[in-house]
Amino acid sequence: MALPSTIFRLNLQLSDIDRGIYESIQTTAAQHPSETEERLVARLLALGIFYEPDLAFTKGLCATDEPDLWVVGPDGRPQLWIEVGLPDAERIIKASRHAEKVVLLACGKALTNWDQQHLPKLEKIANLTIVSIDQEFISILASRLERSIAWSVTITEKTIYLTIGDSTFETAIQIKAGSI
Repeated sequence: MALPSTIFRLNLQLSDIDRGIYESIQTTAAQHPSETEERLVARLLALGIFYEPDLAFTKGLCATDEPDLWVVGPDGRPQLWIEVGLPDAERIIKASRHAEKVVLLACGKALTNWDQQHLPKLEKIANLTIVSIDQEFISILASRLERSIAWSVTITEKTIYLTIGDSTFETAIQIKAGSI
């Protein structure tokens, strides 16, 4: 019998000063049994960094033809396609043909190798933005992960300030291709 997903409830107070977005977001995210806490944290961070009103989690690892998050237009075509992690360049190229805008939050322990191998193939795609954040930042948040998550996130000058309780953590958003 397959293991069930673990459900996390997120209360995200978002202040994205760079884009003029101030939202209180309440949602749930399902962690697939094979998904690491770091990857789940990256998906939650992607929700805040790239927030748009209709942005939603997809079936994730269960659906290989869907991104981690997306905005789907009235015609059923993806308007915004968001991936997290270190996907194969061909997957991103294919997504750029089907979606109006593609975003990759590149993160993982092999990021340096991924950059060398895949960035040259992806840098010229006009509708693609690639950003990364420090893996240590993701690991710290993963170690503090609870089933009920209350984050206060402020983004200003391409820096994320994330508060959990009395602790505040910060990291830079590094733009590798495109723009936010």
